[in-house]
Amino acid sequence: MDKRFNSFSFYLILICLVLAVYSLYSNTNNTWLISPPNSILLLLSLLAFVLGILGIKDKRNWRTKTRGWLTIILSYLASFVLFLVVLFELTFSSMGASEHIKTVSSPDKKYTIDFYQWDAGAAGTFGIRAELNGPLWFSKRIYYQKRTEDVNVKWISNNKVSINNHILNLEKGDTFGYR
Repeated sequence: MDKRFNSFSFYLILICLVLAVYSLYSNTNNTWLISPPNSILLLLSLLAFVLGILGIKDKRNWRTKTRGWLTIILSYLASFVLFLVVLFELTFSSMGASEHIKTVSSPDKKYTIDFYQWDAGAAGTFGIRAELNGPLWFSKRIYYQKRTEDVNVKWISNNKVSINNHILNLEKGDTFGYR
């Protein structure tokens, strides 16, 4: 049984780390966000930590010992960092930093876009962002405009939308307002 805990926890923490790094990448580069929410990643890293502790009893050879300790160290560090990220998200989302405005769907119901109004408070600015919904929890930020409070949305066709007079072709992956 220890053998399975050792291997499973190692692969679980590797998957968790890959998803966390991809989440960071997708948020900074405006690509599809396919990883689960950070709270789920935190739970997975904690599970990997517990299973790693149970699997540390596997002492067949030096590789299993190394894998066990590597799993414990990586899962502990990942859990700590993800805990800080989730704590940060909870702190700033409760302060009203982002508010859902509306949801619109394309005429053929193939695309659904959620609009949010955000405000960075006294030290920052405010604006509108839009996220294209995908399957499960997948989403992609497609629109970002600073210093505006209103959003005017008109569908031109099944895959083209005009947001505040900026036309985006969703089929081609167009975005607006990102560097």
